[in-house]
Parts: sequence; C-alpha cells; structure tokens
Amino acid sequence: MVDTANPSDEGGSSGDEEIRCGLVAMLGRPNVGKSSLVNAACERKVSIVSDKPQTTRHRVMGVRDTAQNQIVFVDTPGLHKPVTALGERVNATALSSSDDVDVHCLVIDATAPFGGGDRWVAARLDSSRLVVAVNKIDRVDAARTLAQLQAAAELDAVAYVPVSARTGDGVAEFVAVLESMLPEGPRLFPADAVHDIAPDQWVAELVREQLLAIFGDEIPYSIATRVTEWEWPRVRCEIIVERESQKPMVIGRGGAVLKKVGTAVRQQMAPGAHLELRVKVDRDWQRRPDRVERLGY
Repeated sequence: MVDTANPSDEGGSSGDEEIRCGLVAMLGRPNVGKSSLVNAACERKVSIVSDKPQTTRHRVMGVRDTAQNQIVFVDTPGLHKPVTALGERVNATALSSSDDVDVHCLVIDATAPFGGGDRWVAARLDSSRLVVAVNKIDRVDAARTLAQLQAAAELDAVAYVPVSARTGDGVAEFVAVLESMLPEGPRLFPADAVHDIAPDQWVAELVREQLLAIFGDEIPYSIATRVTEWEWPRVRCEIIVERESQKPMVIGRGGAVLKKVGTAVRQQMAPGAHLELRVKVDRDWQRRPDRVERLGY
C-alpha cells in the first residue's frame, strides 16, 4: 500500500523549521497531463494516469519534500463543459481547489491549439501568482513549443515553462520556479508523506486506472469504483457500471478482465493483499446527483 499523507499539527516530522513551503493548484482542460506532471515533479506515483480525458475525478494532494522546500501539489479534475451530474461535480471540485493556494499552475497542451478553453480556465486564476506549464513538448518541434508559449503570453503570468511529464524535460526547471514562489513556513505534511488519499480510495483508483487502460472511449466514463470491505489483507472493491450490457464486458470471458485488473493492482499493494473485485449495475449513475454524491464525488 502506498503511504497516505496526513497534515501535521506540529509542522511535520521534521519539526517547525522554516523552509519554503506551500500549495500549488494544478488546473487546466482535460487530458493536458496535469496528473502526469505532478507524478513527474514528485518523482513517484501520486495520481492515476491514462490517455483518457477526465481521468482525475477527485482533488488529490501530492507532496514533494526536500531539505529546503516542500511543494504540496493540488491535482484537480480537468475543467470542461459538463453534460452530466458527475461532470458538474468534478468541475466544482477543480474550481474550489484553486482557493487558498499559494500558486496557480495552468497546464496547457503543446499539441493542441491554445484557445477559448484555456482562456476560460485562466480567467478564474490569479495572474500575480500564475505559472503556465506547456506540457507534452516531446510530441512537437521547437517551433510549435515557442508558438504555444507566445500564445499563452497574453495571460500575463509570472512564468512560462515548457515541460514533458513523459520524458522529464523541463521538470526540474518547473519545480525550481514553483519553489521560488513559495512562502516561508513550516512543513504542511510530514517529510515522508506521498499524498492525502485514504488507503481504500487509493485502491479503488488503482482499479479504475487499470480499467481505463483496457477499454476504449465509452465504458471508462460509465465506471466508478469503491472499496466496500477492508479487513486486511482482504479487500473487496466494487466496480459500478451504468448498463447491464456493460457488466459482462468488464468481467471478461471467464473473468479474464477482472483477473488482469486484479493482478496489476495487487502488484501496487502491500505483499499478501487479497483483492476481490465485484461488478454491479447502477443505471445511469453519473447522471443522477444523488448517486454521484453517494459514490463520493
């Protein structure tokens, strides 16, 4: 099991020494690579990732700690035009996560035109503490990267940083910019913290990550996951789908999909874990506000 971070009442396990420490909200449109960039900056897995838009549904805090600095990244869902109750809820989560932070980081995609969606997000941020990260520069040439930086210059941000979360190019420079903008103060989390996700929610997210990797564009958005039983080492995780026709697809022939998912997730849990997966139908759950709330969104 990945360690779960808990805020420290005493300024963290290293005492109350003054360092540069603060909160950085990561915001942007869906699928620009916010979670991948947080993972790269923290040099470990903090959030699940996939190539599907709107992979992140919850706010996640990831911690990067050094002797001189602690950055607490607030990874947020991608902001988009919602068409379901789930979409409305994750948008609200992203926007509220930008409150009471020290730095706003707008992540934009180097492979997609800078446009209205990016401007809509930026208009809700404070330019006096704004950093723009142009991600996925490994997929474009230098001219395209420069064009994106020039287009984003209208936002009047404090800094603009080209990065590739996939290759690591520019990540050190990105981290250095953030560190320079943090206030001085004690640690917000213990020095060995990873993220603020509860162990049961982390397992549920790992299960959903594997399902996102397996399926195409439709089914992943109909899937929710939650741990319904935790009696270590026995863990039961429920996979919720919206239609009866989706259930056999998620199970797979002879349970093949569930076996594949279970094997991949157990490799990321503590040794000896016994993970049980069950599939349940909850018709049109993501369009029903009461169900969205009950599933923890």
